[in-house]
Amino acid sequence: MRGLFAGQRAQLMLTRMNILSIQSWVSYGHDGNASAVFPLQRLGAEVWSINTVQFSNHTGYGHWTGQVYTGGMVRDLIDGIGARGALSRCDAVLSGYMGDAGIGSAILHAVEAVRAANPAAIYCCDPVIGDFDTGVYVRPGIEDFIRESALPQADIATPNRFELERLTGVDCSTTMASVKRAAERLQGMMRPDGLRCVLLTSLETETTPGDHIDMLAAEGGSFWLLRTPRLPVSVNGAGDAIAALFLFHRLRGGSAVAALEAAGSSVHGLLRQTAEAGSREIAMVAAQDEFVAPTQRFTALTV
Repeated sequence: MRGLFAGQRAQLMLTRMNILSIQSWVSYGHDGNASAVFPLQRLGAEVWSINTVQFSNHTGYGHWTGQVYTGGMVRDLIDGIGARGALSRCDAVLSGYMGDAGIGSAILHAVEAVRAANPAAIYCCDPVIGDFDTGVYVRPGIEDFIRESALPQADIATPNRFELERLTGVDCSTTMASVKRAAERLQGMMRPDGLRCVLLTSLETETTPGDHIDMLAAEGGSFWLLRTPRLPVSVNGAGDAIAALFLFHRLRGGSAVAALEAAGSSVHGLLRQTAEAGSREIAMVAAQDEFVAPTQRFTALTV
């Protein structure tokens, strides 16, 4: 394992990747940037993080303190980074939880500025809206912004099943055919000359065994399914980590299926160690080697 880790580390050191990540931040635990930044750094990427909110903890606890930032505050930070001449070296913009609909225009300002400086850069939109156990938990206007403004600029989108159904109007709860139809509809909403790559971060259909959970990647007319054992754990922030890892591996290798396998394997290892520790928060630091060399590697199948 030590030799494998050293070899992978040497390979990753050759990847000088810079990612601008615009998401929420929590001081306690892991969610938003507090879930996405460290795995990217552990893999060797430079992350320029801009926080859309700063909360004491994630909202799953039911009580938190902190502030939601304004679009103007976020835009000022973007322009400050631009003033350093750094945007030409930015490989990707990653956006997640916005906190306020006004932040949306600042995110698109970042995407426009980065693409002007580096036309090869891509935009990964994690369309955070809600989930089945909570319903919609973002402020009014954010869901419409994602559908009408963010997705049309996105090269990669990483919804969960609830968000995919909200954005496309397609019920994905039964057959794989319906899931693929929803993914294709979402791709049709994305940047016409972009990758149009979709990662469905959580999926259960009538063919999913009860003791497993699925993920799906779609790009270029192909679909890949990754199935991993279900773990006895319920934590916040896993989706943010998956989106960040998928973006990293898609950028590095240029393959959606390889990115799906790498991200899915790493997050399974992360959640397995979290479950073993009985932790309410993701064991991000304790399980950090899973990001570089997952203990168990899963293989995706074409569907």
